[in-house]
Amino acid sequence: MEIIVNYTPTGMIPTKEMTPHVPISVGEIVEDVLRAAELGITLVHLHAREEETGKPSYSADTYARIIEGIRAHDKDLVIGVSTSGRTFQRFHQRAACLDLDGDLKPDMGSLTLSSVNFNKIASVNPPKLIRRLAEHMRERGILPELEAFDSGMINYAKYLMNHDLLHPPHYFNLILGNVACAQTDLLHVGVMVNDLPPHSYWSLAGVGNAQLPMNSLAIALGAGVRVGLEDNIWFDQERTRLATNRDLLQRVHTLVAANGHTVMTPRKFRALLELEPGNGRYGRTAG
Repeated sequence: MEIIVNYTPTGMIPTKEMTPHVPISVGEIVEDVLRAAELGITLVHLHAREEETGKPSYSADTYARIIEGIRAHDKDLVIGVSTSGRTFQRFHQRAACLDLDGDLKPDMGSLTLSSVNFNKIASVNPPKLIRRLAEHMRERGILPELEAFDSGMINYAKYLMNHDLLHPPHYFNLILGNVACAQTDLLHVGVMVNDLPPHSYWSLAGVGNAQLPMNSLAIALGAGVRVGLEDNIWFDQERTRLATNRDLLQRVHTLVAANGHTVMTPRKFRALLELEPGNGRYGRTAG
């Protein structure tokens, strides 16, 4: 089977003080993603950071420079951008990265399907804002990368489908192990997978120590994985060794090979999710 590998190199939380391995600057992120693409990934989930402070950024210009740097060398890789509500609350901030055009247009944009409490902070996603982002992605021809932290969020995705805001085929990230959401329990995983709507492709992600067991389970099931320093900065469960993105990605490749699978290519993913073919044409196929 072909395994979707959704690569998440940066996120909003890891800092250079937490780990020197997290890519922060435009140049670091571009170099990191291109190395990952050489090793083998299906898509990348990008977060922008401020060059001076390393803090999360919604700047369309920063996203544009990252995407330009990647596509200068890899015109095929599926690129997604973040519209996270963990730091930014206003629509114009969160949607800025969706308005890039031409060779800078993202193929996908994240859409978290409800508000989420993390250990010390909330990602605030009011229903009205979720609907506006979904509508904007539909109008822009960008595939929503649907983020669900529990089964209730999957139900909200179905609500959006019933209101003509989400169209199949769908791609879901099922993110487990956060303190206030579904846990790394086979029952929790099974309920969420069972609740997915028809014509859905999905990956499992795990927060912190949950990353490895969720990646392992997903690969054994022939599903997709989300992997990278965004979700986990440690290589071992005892947290004695800081990971690099390459460490985490190579481990996924080892698990994929051990299960007799292969990594899904961006081209195959584009065909399955009805995305434009790349090489100058990006986003969702018109019509």
